Amino acid sequence: MRFLRLAIILFFLLPSKYSFSQSKPDSWKISVNKIDPSNYYGISVANGMIGVVSSPEPFKVKNVVLAGAYDQYGRGRVSNFLNSFNLLNMNLDIDGVRLDAKAAKNLKQELDMRHASFTGSFDYQDKAVVTYTYYSLRQLPFTVLMDVSIIAKKDLVISPSSVMEAPDALKDVQNYYNEIDRPHVNIALLTSSAKSPTGKLQLCASTTFMFNEAHGQEPKLIHEMWDNNMHLTKFRKNLKAGQTYKFSIVGSSITSAHHPDPLNEAERLTIFAKLEGRDRLIKFHNQAWDKLWESDIQIEGDAQAQQDVHSMLYHLYSFSRAGSGFSLSPMGLSGLGYNGHVFWDTEIWMFPALLVLQPEIAKSLVEYRYQRLDAARKNAFSHGYNGAMFPWESADTGVEETPVWALSGPFEHHITACVALAAWNYYSVTQDKEWLREKGWPILSSTADFWASRVERNGPGKYDIKNVVAADEWAENVDNNAFTNAAAKANLQNATAAAKLLGVKADPDWMLVSNNIPILKMENGVTREHATYKGEGIKQGDVNLLPYPLKEITDPDQIRKDLEYYETRVPDEGTPAMTQAIFSLLYARLGDGKKAHAFFKDSYVPNLNPPFRVIAETKGGTNPYFATGAGGIIQSLLMGFGGLDITDKGIVQLKSTLPPGWKSLKMTGVGIEKKTYLVH
Repeated sequence: MRFLRLAIILFFLLPSKYSFSQSKPDSWKISVNKIDPSNYYGISVANGMIGVVSSPEPFKVKNVVLAGAYDQYGRGRVSNFLNSFNLLNMNLDIDGVRLDAKAAKNLKQELDMRHASFTGSFDYQDKAVVTYTYYSLRQLPFTVLMDVSIIAKKDLVISPSSVMEAPDALKDVQNYYNEIDRPHVNIALLTSSAKSPTGKLQLCASTTFMFNEAHGQEPKLIHEMWDNNMHLTKFRKNLKAGQTYKFSIVGSSITSAHHPDPLNEAERLTIFAKLEGRDRLIKFHNQAWDKLWESDIQIEGDAQAQQDVHSMLYHLYSFSRAGSGFSLSPMGLSGLGYNGHVFWDTEIWMFPALLVLQPEIAKSLVEYRYQRLDAARKNAFSHGYNGAMFPWESADTGVEETPVWALSGPFEHHITACVALAAWNYYSVTQDKEWLREKGWPILSSTADFWASRVERNGPGKYDIKNVVAADEWAENVDNNAFTNAAAKANLQNATAAAKLLGVKADPDWMLVSNNIPILKMENGVTREHATYKGEGIKQGDVNLLPYPLKEITDPDQIRKDLEYYETRVPDEGTPAMTQAIFSLLYARLGDGKKAHAFFKDSYVPNLNPPFRVIAETKGGTNPYFATGAGGIIQSLLMGFGGLDITDKGIVQLKSTLPPGWKSLKMTGVGIEKKTYLVH
């Protein structure tokens, strides 16, 4: 095993197996004009509910994923995210020839992060210039839209088809075609319904064309049924040389996890969007994204870092939404990675960044846990503990969803303290005492009860927490793991503080337990990761999370000592992106801008994949998009270089430092008061 060497990190500029040719990066747009289908990792267009992943093939998408839609299939005998209907797929024939990637010359693709749109454009011979743009509409959680523009260079005939295709995993597919004729409008609905693999869910989707012609002058539509898994609606149009023709496809996808009558609701939502009209849909979509981007991070002095940071924020915003009660998977809505399950990745890595910039979105993530508190109580009961014990992997019901071959399911108990920390931090930022009373207190008190029953009381200073999987997951079935113990202490302390705020009586046992949970040290004074740790390599941050976010270690000399020790224990490949982000954050707070910048770059640049610089979980990995890593890196900016800190009185700014070459760091729309913070 090769270990990371500090000299290599400091030298490191761009040691990636891929090269990205964008000499002057646009801070809001990622544009690519060289597309290799064999080395292509799609970019997500999502609205916090429906995620669409791009394809190198024109008019096609790789995945359509809906938050909250799970069923059991494939490996592991646990719930999995499902691919939904590919409701944006389209075919285009010109003069009877079906266009594909080979026919598309000068293919370019672009992600507009400011307004969350994906555009592809290409030439077809000397006959036409074709452009398509699709959106997951931010204001309509279950609705997507695609615009198409065709510029005819010669007289030609086009035949576009809106294609509804069911993924292989779905069964009992039913296809419908229905025309609703009114004096002012004709609506032709292409609709499909299917069952999830076990029959647990009904998944439905419906689309319709949107034309610019006056009512009665639209193209005549033809419906074709190809097989049970695919049907389409198409039209034919003659174009003259020099003519530009535009149309749109709008559609909705929803499941019985979201609505008791998804078939009719999919059609109703599509009709609603059709009668809103294309221009109003785009107007409200853009306004919603403008509102999100009032909370931004602006870097002066590093154009590439600025683009990359906007991409990270864009993905975090895209994968979540306020008012939903859904949480975040490590891969967000970019596909089926990690089965769409919810881990500590949410509470420790993604939630804090969203809490600082988008508190209403963060509220949804805590709401997800609150709604599953009863399941956590049953989980504690079945393991012989009191209170609430949250599962390591959670899906729709809140029961344990970790595959049985992974020991993290029964033993990675720190997740319970992570959930409690998120609840306390939500109160700390919002100071919403009513929320704390109604929802925060049940989480904090139940999780504190869990830890009071979980410790083994072996005398003063020896309230041991034995037999856990550490935050460093290579350490399995160990005793007194540093992160687990410190997180449990924070849980007990925050529950006690919440009781005082609410004027209720805290269990005095909580602070007794907290004061006697040990944090171990090695002979050299370094904080010991667990009772039997002897310097072996670590998968990810553990001890180095005690200064932040746990605030267990506050002495700068101890923080530096632990950093200098454990940064040499992380292999230079095969480990997740968050660890280097936390190193960057801590070094920035210690005033070492050079080291902080080196770890900032090391946290994501080797993880980038072409052509859109999407982040994989590990260096050289190919499983983007790793939203967990993005969350950690955004924290390195906000709480590291930016010096922001979440306290029980709200957000404050600590002294920090910027990387060499950065002129300023501006953080806008911070907290519920939407403040601006600046570091020069």
